[in-house]
Amino acid sequence: MKTPVSFSEPSKLRLLCFRVMLAALVLFASGCTFYQSIGKSTGAFLHPVSGHDFVHIDNDQWNRNKHSVLYFYRTHSQWAADEIEAPSVYIDDNHYFNIRNNSYTWLVVSPGERHIAMRRPLLGLEGVNSFSLSLIADATLNVEAGRIYYLRYNELTEPTQVHPDLDPEHPLARGDLQLVTREYAMQGQEIVSTRFLNSDLLAPNHAAVSIVEVNEDVDYERRMVLLKQERRLEMERLEREGRYDPPSWYWPFGGDPSVPLETDRKIELLEQEYAALEAERERREAAESDGWWFF
Repeated sequence: MKTPVSFSEPSKLRLLCFRVMLAALVLFASGCTFYQSIGKSTGAFLHPVSGHDFVHIDNDQWNRNKHSVLYFYRTHSQWAADEIEAPSVYIDDNHYFNIRNNSYTWLVVSPGERHIAMRRPLLGLEGVNSFSLSLIADATLNVEAGRIYYLRYNELTEPTQVHPDLDPEHPLARGDLQLVTREYAMQGQEIVSTRFLNSDLLAPNHAAVSIVEVNEDVDYERRMVLLKQERRLEMERLEREGRYDPPSWYWPFGGDPSVPLETDRKIELLEQEYAALEAERERREAAESDGWWFF
């Protein structure tokens, strides 16, 4: 009679990790949107935050006339200090950092609608497409140029007051991640008691930077998708109104509108604006490179 094979706990964990990685490879190959923070989700129990005490960034690190600053902070709790994996923070569907106990960080962003999401990972895995293992926050914040925003994360206690600029039903006015005023963030030294979330080998992140260009690219793509949808509706309306030339006998793929499309004008204008934006980026990069000497 064969003796049943028993696996030790480390062996079971290695087997689970292997299965998770195998599933991840399958999902990548399938073309799905795959949310993960493998190698970045280390919690405070394994890697306490050791950065400098809280301080606002210098004014020369952002353009107050054109951009905004988002501060994220997480106050201390024993629950958070015992955490093995820290939750991920996404802006416009891009992962930037995992926020650990007693920490803060910042991002310079472009004005407009910025989508903010937080997901809790399991061995670094967080979700696929619209499915999330644990979706902590999912909200859109209308960001205005020149303003500074404070986003507070705490699983145990909520702020004692709702941000005056938010509707009480807004996702950032309730739940674990909430927008708070500067006065609230400073009272009781809530944010002041936190420490900077460094990026290192144990918990790398892409925060404490400007993501303005990424935001601008996202906004361009988003507006282009909406304009193409609007164009299709405009063509359907013109066809119903009879302002649509039938296709030629030698071209069976449909006709053309008999009047210029308003959406075509908008698309052309958007493309011109984006081309000007890219040209400005190239000029700025060229000006910054003038100070370098190559040997």
